[in-house]
Amino acid sequence: MDTVTEQKNLGNVIGGHKANIHNPNTSEEAKQHSKEVLEELGAETRSFAGSSGGPEVNIEGKNPGNVAGGYKASLHNPNVSEEAKERAQEKLEKLEQMGAQ
Repeated sequence: MDTVTEQKNLGNVIGGHKANIHNPNTSEEAKQHSKEVLEELGAETRSFAGSSGGPEVNIEGKNPGNVAGGYKASLHNPNVSEEAKERAQEKLEKLEQMGAQ
């Protein structure tokens, strides 16, 4: 992690880079840089399947109840795509299997 990142809130840094990747006004060079920074920080930039074939849920350092609440909110949000709702449901089920609810 570079000095600038260490001085800032890591969640904000990750959020900014994720937003940059999805911004249609950002150059491909800038998007690639953001992907590299996120990989270096160990943040996921898209959904990855875990070794069990299900969705990977990383709750390290997070409140499991808040994570579950976020997925539940996605399920009820009319602005969330059906594909995203399906992923949220899968991750919520994985959290329940982990006993993190």
